[in-house]
Amino acid sequence: MNTGFIYDSAFLKHDTGIGHPECHDRLLVTMNHIQTLPWYKNLHQLNTLPIEQKWLATTHASSYIHRAEEACKSNQAFLDSMDVTISPNSYDVALLAAGAPLIIADEIIQGNITNGFVLARPPGHHAERKQAMGFCLFNNVAVLARYLQKHYGIEKVLILDWDVHHGNGTQHTFEEDPSVLYISTHEYPYYPGTGAYSETGIGKGEGATLNCPMPAGVGSKDYEIAFKDKILPKIDGFKPDFIIISAGFDAHEDDPLGHILLNTDFFGWMTQRMLEAAEKHCQGRIVSVLEGGYDLTALPLCVAKHLGALSNN
Repeated sequence: MNTGFIYDSAFLKHDTGIGHPECHDRLLVTMNHIQTLPWYKNLHQLNTLPIEQKWLATTHASSYIHRAEEACKSNQAFLDSMDVTISPNSYDVALLAAGAPLIIADEIIQGNITNGFVLARPPGHHAERKQAMGFCLFNNVAVLARYLQKHYGIEKVLILDWDVHHGNGTQHTFEEDPSVLYISTHEYPYYPGTGAYSETGIGKGEGATLNCPMPAGVGSKDYEIAFKDKILPKIDGFKPDFIIISAGFDAHEDDPLGHILLNTDFFGWMTQRMLEAAEKHCQGRIVSVLEGGYDLTALPLCVAKHLGALSNN
């Protein structure tokens, strides 16, 4: 398996302040761990570039993009709400974070790699078309889905989101679009309040959203049932041409921001199921993008399980 990987020290320059859970230490401790693993040197290391605004504008209003830039450059403390802390560098870092998945996708489409993982921040799946939310400025996976469709003519895209929080921004971006299947496992009821099982899409997009809400305290057995009974059959029916993973690791049993009890190994199990689906439907093509994960001991181990599975290690 030829797996691409993107990390850039510039991602550390998004300064969220002392005590914020979405801090630059998340990436530092993860890199410190995975660089010690014997297979790390075999990853296809790639550089990122700032995303072009035309691609951001496929999922975000131009007025919002400009407002986000102005808020960061003028040294405002927050964007839209107090849970989106920003700094003067945050806009430029967010452009890099949104651009990184596109670089991985380019390499996959060109046949240079099979799949890839982006270790970036800020995360993205809460970001709405016109609003920042939940630590997120731009919706990295949503932008990638539109890029694949508009730049490469990919028809059907699957986004699987296993972050402990529901990806409201991603769901709302595609809920009327049957060409993008959004599947989410998440704690419910919990932030941001969306993601009920009854939310299945709107209009032509009816049936192209699958929410698997989980009550606090459940673990891998409940997730495994959801995968086998609902998620994998839904994917087989959809037959995606490309798979994107919103890879949040805050459903881990030690995470301070969630109440789901997945163990470290289960993130490898979920990755294996997606590899099997990708092999069946789309020549193994997967781009995975970091979302949440806030325990600085658990996060590196979970990322290692996920990235090790992607790279067949």
